[in-house]
Amino acid sequence: MASLLQSSVGLLRSRLSRQIVAWVFLSLVVIEAVIFVPSLFRRRQEQFKALEQVSQEVLFAVKAGMMADQSPLDVLEALQSNLRPDSVVRGAALYRPDGTLVRAFGDPPHLDLTNLASTEVRRQVHRNPARYDVVWPSQSFKDQYLLAVRHDASGVGRELLRYALSIAGLVVIIAAFVTLATILVLERLLINPLLYLRDDLLAAGEAVSRDQPPTFYSLSMARKDELGEVTHAFGQMFDRVRHEIAERKQAEAALMEAQEKSERLLRNILPVSIADQLKQETGKAIASRFEEATILFADLVDFTGLAAQFPPTELVCLLNDIFSAFDTIADQWELEKIKTIGDAYMVVGGLPMPQPDHARRVMAMALEMQQVIKTFQRQDGQPFCLRIGINTGPVVAGVIGIKKFSYDLWGDAVNVASRLESQGVVDRIQVSEATYQHLKDHYAFESRGTLHIKGRGPMTTYLYSGPKNR
Repeated sequence: MASLLQSSVGLLRSRLSRQIVAWVFLSLVVIEAVIFVPSLFRRRQEQFKALEQVSQEVLFAVKAGMMADQSPLDVLEALQSNLRPDSVVRGAALYRPDGTLVRAFGDPPHLDLTNLASTEVRRQVHRNPARYDVVWPSQSFKDQYLLAVRHDASGVGRELLRYALSIAGLVVIIAAFVTLATILVLERLLINPLLYLRDDLLAAGEAVSRDQPPTFYSLSMARKDELGEVTHAFGQMFDRVRHEIAERKQAEAALMEAQEKSERLLRNILPVSIADQLKQETGKAIASRFEEATILFADLVDFTGLAAQFPPTELVCLLNDIFSAFDTIADQWELEKIKTIGDAYMVVGGLPMPQPDHARRVMAMALEMQQVIKTFQRQDGQPFCLRIGINTGPVVAGVIGIKKFSYDLWGDAVNVASRLESQGVVDRIQVSEATYQHLKDHYAFESRGTLHIKGRGPMTTYLYSGPKNR
């Protein structure tokens, strides 16, 4: 019994159980109340009828006295003297048919006697104090008198209270018993399976993306009712969702991998800021003017002779190793590689992100390029040599076209840098006047004099001679 009560109390922790139990209990109480109210009313009438039976005894005594030729007054006096202290009769009064008081004793009754028919019995209940008055008709006294009797009705209230409490207790006991039975039935047929299904749903939410699904308790119950259909549908839904999520994860992983490859490829071809801008403005030309940037061109000396010494595949692999080393230097100095043209290498400083020391960064790269190229040797054992030209000036940089994107530079400053390289000195770094003005405080240069630059005419150029002596 204790375990049964413990199980029932534990079941009430469920909100659905509490709602169902509350509705069942209240419904039983309402039904019992509907039955109880008429019963209480009948009980009240029965109590008043019992009081009237006592009143009838007074009526019979008066009638008997009058039949024995006693006056009504003498009869009332005899009744008063014989009336016990614990009697429910508290008083009586004798009236004429017109309402004139003849004689009264005790606590006289107070009733309205007007328009009272000769056969009518009039009754009236008083609450404070609890009194019940009855007027017997004149027909009972040969139309000569009316007899009014007052009763103590306090016992009626006490009896009705005891009756109401006993009925209410019985209602509560019946409702509690039926409710307990309802709880037990609900626990087995509905609530516990629903709680198991709830736990399985929570477990499904946590395990839907796992490789190994959990064991669902609700699916292990072989039920043939609607709840069994719900659990079966839940199992099917879980399998379908899990399968779709697995396929989506595979597709997302493949898509992310492809996207990462595309991102790496795009950022390898274009500067990061340009790549981001290009993704947002597809199909539009992207071009920006920079008032000052430093451009470097480097060229392998005697590349034609080198091509004759190496098979094409080996030549390409050699160029890849050399230019990859140059790419590493460019990354170290945060410079932007523009392109390679055959054996020529082009890099720029000061864009796409402005750099106040772009000329010094480009010069530092040029010096490292001269050192790195010495680590590569030709088949004849001779080291490679470079011609390097550097110029500073305004340029326009951007991406044009809709296919095979590349970040490129345009402007006279680019052409001058290319001419400085092509008309440079083997294994030397030649700079323009504009670049010299940026670097003269940090590096030593020797003037090469006036050099005729194709497309620009005579220009003063300088050759790097070493670090600046301070």
